Amino acid sequence: MGNFLEELFKKVFPSSDKTTMNLKENFAFRDSDLEDLDQWIKSEEAKRWFDLIYKNYHFKRTQINETPQVHIFNSPYANGFALTYEEPLDTKSFIRLFLAFSRRILDLGYVQVSLDRKFEEINDQVKITEKFYFKPPLQIPVEGELISQLFGNIALEKITVDHKPSYIKLLATVYSDRMYQDAKPFDLLMDRLFDQTENG
Repeated sequence: MGNFLEELFKKVFPSSDKTTMNLKENFAFRDSDLEDLDQWIKSEEAKRWFDLIYKNYHFKRTQINETPQVHIFNSPYANGFALTYEEPLDTKSFIRLFLAFSRRILDLGYVQVSLDRKFEEINDQVKITEKFYFKPPLQIPVEGELISQLFGNIALEKITVDHKPSYIKLLATVYSDRMYQDAKPFDLLMDRLFDQTENG
C-alpha cells in the first residue's frame, strides 16, 4: 500500500513537492452528520457498501482489482488498508463510510484519543487529512496478567486534494511491549469492521 500512496501523490503533486502551508486543528463533526450516520449505518445501502468493500479487500489479497479499489498494507507491526475514491462511490457515501468505520472502531471497545484536520499546500494544491486516532481503553495492570491491546492503536484518515475525495486509510499499529498480550488478528478486525463475523 505504501508504494501505491507514493505513486498516487507523485501524480497529484508532480514537481518539487515544496510545502508552503501546514496547518493542523482539532475539530468535530456536525450533529446533523452524526444523526445521518445513525440512520444510514443500519440501512440496506450501508450493508451493500460494507459487503462490496469487504469483498474487494479479499479480492485484492488474491491480486484481483475491483472498484472501488482496496489497497493492503502488511508488516510485522502494522496492518491496514486504503479505499480509493472511485466509482461507484460518491461524496456522500465516502463521508458516511469514514464516519461508520470510526463508529465501529468505538463499538470494539476503543477510546477516541483525537480527531484533527491537517491542511497542506503542495505545488499550489491543497491536501486535507481528517484523522481519527483510537487507543485501547486504559487498564490497571494486574500482577501476573498481560494487558489486552485489542488490535493495537488505530489511525483512520480521510484524504482530499483540492476538495476532491482521494482515499480513506486505516492503519492498526501493534504494541511490542512485553506487558501486553499479542494483538488480535487483523483479519478479525476486518470482519468486525465490516460486520462479517457470521461469514468468517
